[in-house]
Amino acid sequence: MGVFEKEKSTKDAAALETQQSPEDFDQPSPLRKIISVASIAAGVQFGWALQLSLLTPYVQLLGIPHKWSSLIWLCGPISGMIVQPIVGFHSDRCTSRFGRRRPFIATGAALVAVAVFLIGYAADIGNKMGDKLDQKVKVRAIGIFALGFWILDVANNTLQGPCRAFLADLAAGDAKRTRVANAFFSFFMAVGNVLGYAAGSYTNLHKMFPFTMTKACDIYCANLKTCFFLSITLLLIVTVTSLWYVKDKQWSPPARNPDDDEKTSSVPLFGEIFGAFRVMKRPMWMLLIVTALNWIAWFPFLLFDTDWMGREVYGGDSDGNERSKKLYSLGVQSGAMGLMFNSIVLGFMSLGVEWIGRKLGGAKRLWGIVNFILAAGLAMTVLVTKLADDHRKTAGQLAGPSSGIKAGALSLFAVLGIPLAITFSTPFALASIFSSSSGAGQGLSLGVLNLAIVIPQMIVSLGGGPFDALFGGGNLPAFIVGAIAAAISGVLALTVLPSPPPDAPALKTGAMGFH
Repeated sequence: MGVFEKEKSTKDAAALETQQSPEDFDQPSPLRKIISVASIAAGVQFGWALQLSLLTPYVQLLGIPHKWSSLIWLCGPISGMIVQPIVGFHSDRCTSRFGRRRPFIATGAALVAVAVFLIGYAADIGNKMGDKLDQKVKVRAIGIFALGFWILDVANNTLQGPCRAFLADLAAGDAKRTRVANAFFSFFMAVGNVLGYAAGSYTNLHKMFPFTMTKACDIYCANLKTCFFLSITLLLIVTVTSLWYVKDKQWSPPARNPDDDEKTSSVPLFGEIFGAFRVMKRPMWMLLIVTALNWIAWFPFLLFDTDWMGREVYGGDSDGNERSKKLYSLGVQSGAMGLMFNSIVLGFMSLGVEWIGRKLGGAKRLWGIVNFILAAGLAMTVLVTKLADDHRKTAGQLAGPSSGIKAGALSLFAVLGIPLAITFSTPFALASIFSSSSGAGQGLSLGVLNLAIVIPQMIVSLGGGPFDALFGGGNLPAFIVGAIAAAISGVLALTVLPSPPPDAPALKTGAMGFH
């Protein structure tokens, strides 16, 4: 292609963009548009909060034993490991006239609606397909639920990656505007958490939609249906509003040399990610190790926190008699309230991470300190459980916890919001700083970091239930392992994790991660 033809092609592409929208996509977008896109996180996180607080107890009510219920959660890390990189890769190259990101965000929202219907109506559909009401293990309902749950996780991962990429597009490379965009995204995540956990803790929510309660779906199931209806309503409102209000740049493939195309096509997407391990330098390896240990600590609690409240703190049993089931349900709802407190602390702590980090002497020191807070919090679950057991010995097995024990457990949830805020921010900032502009871009470094998050989650999902069963069941064994992992990650963060350059912006690439 000659010089004249190249210039003509470039002008034609520019003219197409101008016709599509009068906006200048090379300049940072107004804050109101960034806030609009970031608000989608509230709808997404509303659904995640409901998953974390209500779905583990729900699958046990459908008949999946406690020690195997963690296997359902394998879809989260698997879809995070596979779906997000694929969606991110193709959204970078999408040539739709609606833009690069908006088609994926809209598809994710539609899939969420389908998944919510399957999950909420799993018991009803299973009953129509032949499950008996008095059947302990409702095989057909479990199958419908599992299908919906996997679709939900795929849909959420389809939404989140393009949303974050859309925010980066709107920031147009401006570091300050990008930090502001991510701060608002984290803020709306906390908002979604608060809404989800508040809805999960309210016992009479099903009265808003009386039709949700059927002969196959009890009060707990009807409440779950109602929560998901509210979740999808919020998600659709913020998604439709944002995609209508904020325009997305249509991407046109740049003209390339045939030799460059051959080199690019010879390295597949996952080949790029796994190939990065061969050239990774020590700072990035240390970050991956600390991150993996950190998530080994977090995932058992995030998976079984409300179940711990229902079983160990309240003394209920999802497989027991009616009184025992009611106690368990009260404990789960109390756990959802604890997660709401956790999210409130998370939201406020997220706004102060940068200031607190400066006061403590840097990001790695802050991360190390809060990992010890996480270790202490997980260890304290043993004390709370023992106090609840002792109380039941004197007050009766079905008495429930005292107000002091309940307050102690809820305080534990709230305090753990402090390290959670650091977990959601610091590792990603350090990965960006440690990545090299020549050896790895931001997408590649964050893709590698994501493996250090989802692989521990898969390990916990596969081994958590059987490991607990070896020690007589319950959730404490996994929590204790988590406390040990958190303490080790804290030591490593303070000792072997390199300090980033003092004034390195979170979104610039350094030369420390890859070589």
